[in-house]
Amino acid sequence: MAELFYVFLNVILPVFAIVLLGALLGGKLELQARTLTRAAYYVFVPAFIFQAISTAQVPFSSALKMLTFIVLAHLAAVFVAGGIGRLMGRSREMIAAFVMIAAFGNVGNYGLALIRFRLGEESIAPATIYFVAISIVAFIICVGAAGWAHGGTRGAIWKVLKTPALWATVPAAFVSAGNFEVPLMLDRMIGLLADAMIPVMLFALGLQLLEQGRVHLTGDVLLGSSIRLILTPLIALLIAQPFGLSDIESASGVLQAAMPAAVLVSIIAKENDIVPDYVTSVVVVSTLFSVITLSVLMVVL
Repeated sequence: MAELFYVFLNVILPVFAIVLLGALLGGKLELQARTLTRAAYYVFVPAFIFQAISTAQVPFSSALKMLTFIVLAHLAAVFVAGGIGRLMGRSREMIAAFVMIAAFGNVGNYGLALIRFRLGEESIAPATIYFVAISIVAFIICVGAAGWAHGGTRGAIWKVLKTPALWATVPAAFVSAGNFEVPLMLDRMIGLLADAMIPVMLFALGLQLLEQGRVHLTGDVLLGSSIRLILTPLIALLIAQPFGLSDIESASGVLQAAMPAAVLVSIIAKENDIVPDYVTSVVVVSTLFSVITLSVLMVVL
């Protein structure tokens, strides 16, 4: 119990407090989440990914195992979530929503900060690799599922190729693999931008949650939140076993799989008319309940 309280106080609360700060101050300061999220999406996130990957000392074999593990874990979670929707006789839109929720957790701002506080600086590299992999795979799955619900694919692959995070991954991998030295001026500029990513994105998350509107607490919302917070990390924990990952690599992956539903899922749902009120409610409810589930999971891991 003492360790659970320690994790809540010193790992969860500092991160969640910044989210709450964004929610509380957003209205009073007349701030818009879109401004901060776009700045983070196009500037801070690519800088963070470049710094994390280019300076990481992760062997190719380890990176490949981590990528394979996290992709399989999320594909399995998506398959199970879709199966649950079919067994319950839900509509194509609701099945797509279950799939989207299972696929896309808040692995960027929320996940990276929590994992860093809990597992230390050594976890930044694997957590970032998982972040990039999950974001790419989840984006394809979410847009594809939305297209399936309406009879089309909506150009999922092309949208992924335009993701700034992906742009930063390629040169970062070359720098890391080739032992290239980044010019000092550029290195310092990227470092400053990278350091700003997590606090900016956490504050923006608070603004986004504030803008989500009315939340409906129904049985399906609780089910969707459970898929995201309990089912997906449980599947990840089981799939991680045969890969021979280190403790840090395994724990980082399972924790990333345990993050609440990403706000981006709500945005995709709104743009594609996939039960947006339901998905929005799951995003908010899973974020609030994650304070409990992540605290427990961190103690277990």
